[in-house]
Amino acid sequence: MKTIEVNQIIDNARFTRFHWMVTLLCALLLVFDGYDLFIYGAVLPVLMKEWGLTPVEAGALGSYALFGMMFGAFVFGPLADRIGRKKGVAISFVLFSVSTFLSGFASTPTEFGIFRFIAGLGCGGLMPNAVALVNEYAPKRARSTLVAIMFSGYSLGGVLCAGLGIYMLPRFGWQSMFWAAAVPLVLLPVILWKLPESVGFLLRQGQQVKARQMLGQVAPLVQLGADVHLVQADAKGASVPMLDLFQQGRAMGTFMIWLSFFCCLLMVYALGSWLPKLMAGAGYSLGSSLSFLLMLNFGGVVGAIAGGWLGDRFSLPKVVVAFFTLGTVSIALLGLNSPMPVLYLLIAIAGATTIGTQILLYANTAQFYPLAIRSTGLGWASGIGRTGAIVGPLLGGWLMAAALPLKLNFLVFAVPGLVAALAIGCFILWYSGKAELPSVSGAVARPVV
Repeated sequence: MKTIEVNQIIDNARFTRFHWMVTLLCALLLVFDGYDLFIYGAVLPVLMKEWGLTPVEAGALGSYALFGMMFGAFVFGPLADRIGRKKGVAISFVLFSVSTFLSGFASTPTEFGIFRFIAGLGCGGLMPNAVALVNEYAPKRARSTLVAIMFSGYSLGGVLCAGLGIYMLPRFGWQSMFWAAAVPLVLLPVILWKLPESVGFLLRQGQQVKARQMLGQVAPLVQLGADVHLVQADAKGASVPMLDLFQQGRAMGTFMIWLSFFCCLLMVYALGSWLPKLMAGAGYSLGSSLSFLLMLNFGGVVGAIAGGWLGDRFSLPKVVVAFFTLGTVSIALLGLNSPMPVLYLLIAIAGATTIGTQILLYANTAQFYPLAIRSTGLGWASGIGRTGAIVGPLLGGWLMAAALPLKLNFLVFAVPGLVAALAIGCFILWYSGKAELPSVSGAVARPVV
């Protein structure tokens, strides 16, 4: 019986149609996820007027989905290590699509908040599992780029949301934005048919035949006959306690990753929830305010792909630090009275360096943890980050209630970017002198700095 280590096959594989299929399917799922996440910011000005919400109430209502995302990330990340990532992705997709559709039938803020919380559970579960799946199958030399391309779907969902909002809100009302979320469910059979299961999960289940078939698509030139026994260097049993994230030299990295996630998602959701309302309050029309949200997400697409390309050619954590620094400056400048072209440029840069940097953080986290605890690591990082996402809309509501000058609002939104840049800087300094990290099985994982 010949023994082959699967990570060596995946890392050195040539790029094939299989890689494109996995990346594009997960990107498509994140388009719908991103649509769901940015929909509240698009309808917020209308909801505040129709339901008579104060800024603080509106901020709290926007956080319900983000509470759900936090719990969803905590639950579905570790759960997928037990039941498989394909099932975790499918369950999350159905959950947030159905709940978002039902949000359009809400007649009170309480009903709306309940549906948004349930939708958040699905959104929080989908993201870490999609990242882990693409990261697992991507060839090593293109890993950051493929994760970034996949994650650009998240920003495209925001672009789709803002574009539909400009057309649909004045004509069909805010409910139509939520009803449209049911349309992607027609793709569920395609997802169940084409999306592959994690090869690590198949090996833990003892499904050698299916694992060989999957790797045959990843690397068609590698001979994997019945006499081949596949193993995984960092494979582990189904039980993956959270404490593994702090063992064997990973504690400092885990804390700094969590802090950077918290700050990054605070900025993303503060801007995503309140940018249209802040700009409307500054005298811009609803259509113009939604166009700012569109530009924010367009910048996120460019930032994600550019950041992934840079991350594969340079140090990914150093690219993250540069993006956070640029994001801090661009957000701080948004409150100034700039000409319209300059304002659009600053918003695009802010999107590239907040939404785009969030994507790079996921890629960096996936590379930091060994495969056996990757979903757990991504799930917990995403869950901790969701606490920042919860604070973002609340912070915007408090600032609006305080009636501060516009420039002070954006200065406050910019501060977390500086904190996140310092956190990843500490991450780089701590691991720069370490050649390798032990994994949960005694194998080694190389730091990503």
